[in-house]
Amino acid sequence: MLYFYLMQEEFLHYIWKFKKFDFGKAKTVSDLPIVLIDTGKPNLNSGPDFFNAKMKIGDQLWAGNVEIHLKSSDWYLHRHETNPDYDNVILHVVWQDDVEIYRKDNTPIPTLELRELVPEKTMQNYRNLLTAPNDKYINCEKDFSKFDDFDLNNWLERLYFERLQQKADVILDLLKNSENNWEEVLFKLLSKNFGLNVNGEAFLGMAQSFDFKIVQKSAGSQLQLESLFFGQSGLLEKKTENVYHNKLKKEYSFLKRKFQLENTYVERAKFFRLRPDNFPSIRLSQLASLYQKVPRLFSEIIKAQNKLQIYQIFKVETSQFWQTHYSFEKSHSARNKSLTESFIDLMIVNTIVPLQFCYFKKMGTGDISNLLNLIEEVKAENNSIVTTYNKIRPKTALNALQSQGLLHLKNQYCDKNACLDCNLGVKLIQGII
Repeated sequence: MLYFYLMQEEFLHYIWKFKKFDFGKAKTVSDLPIVLIDTGKPNLNSGPDFFNAKMKIGDQLWAGNVEIHLKSSDWYLHRHETNPDYDNVILHVVWQDDVEIYRKDNTPIPTLELRELVPEKTMQNYRNLLTAPNDKYINCEKDFSKFDDFDLNNWLERLYFERLQQKADVILDLLKNSENNWEEVLFKLLSKNFGLNVNGEAFLGMAQSFDFKIVQKSAGSQLQLESLFFGQSGLLEKKTENVYHNKLKKEYSFLKRKFQLENTYVERAKFFRLRPDNFPSIRLSQLASLYQKVPRLFSEIIKAQNKLQIYQIFKVETSQFWQTHYSFEKSHSARNKSLTESFIDLMIVNTIVPLQFCYFKKMGTGDISNLLNLIEEVKAENNSIVTTYNKIRPKTALNALQSQGLLHLKNQYCDKNACLDCNLGVKLIQGII
């Protein structure tokens, strides 16, 4: 009885799909032998769980769909008897049979009950994994260090591409909204990522609040770019006697009239709880410097094949004023405020590689292996998730591909208890580590 309360329908899907039960003894609850020929194809949309299964039930050969439930009565709970999508179900697979199910013509649908056919060891492994104590960081914490390096690294690479595809989907949406202007998409991505977690949405809102052609027209002037970025971000709204502030404000007023700029609904950038080097004033000045230095930035980034080439492209610093200021109000001794390698690494991970991946895929050009080489050149990210995995299993993430894979593993699998969809979790249930 305990097993039933711990049971998930996804586990039964796994048992059926991979035949992890004693199918040689499979019989319907009415005692007809079942000879499995094909378990069918998993259905990820609405309708029966598996399509186009083939089997012999008694003396009759069947081809059709399979529906899986914890209990037979779930058929009625889910109102399948009223849904024509389920008319072609040839087998109802359940953990516990508690009621007979009928077709529209009043003939019973054959039912296979699994609870006596699943090996005890498989059930025990499943129970141990899915009932991990609440204080565990991940369900398989005590076994995570036992996974084979080859299996783990292969899985992290696959997870990295899953995460990369998610980022590509966002890029494709931006591309559609920008009428296939890749330079504009790059600007929006860079703006968001220059803002990091705190100001990412504010910077993206700034980038979306005007036509990208204005950036291209202003690219020859650091002053114009800064006034555009600062003005649209609301950083020029306070009154001050600072000469540079007023110079930017005057230039912004000119641009505002010329291009009919509006920033009423642009989220204001935040300074609170940020290190000075991440102040929006510093990051926006660096972004302006980048576009003043490399007006056709997209073309240069697409051509870049290694980390050193990208470091060279992003070798920029703030304008002269911001070398002695973090805000308009206070000055300090002159300090170089160029983009650090660690910051550029974030741009490689979150902007450059996803953009290259999306571009190469859409255009049918480029070599994906180069992207792997590039992301593997970048050091693993330093965040709480990666740090914790590295404590559980030392040196799990040595590069950005592996750390990105771990982020995806934690957010999309571990936190969702999706162990049955995880290659590592499946190995634990199968008892093959």
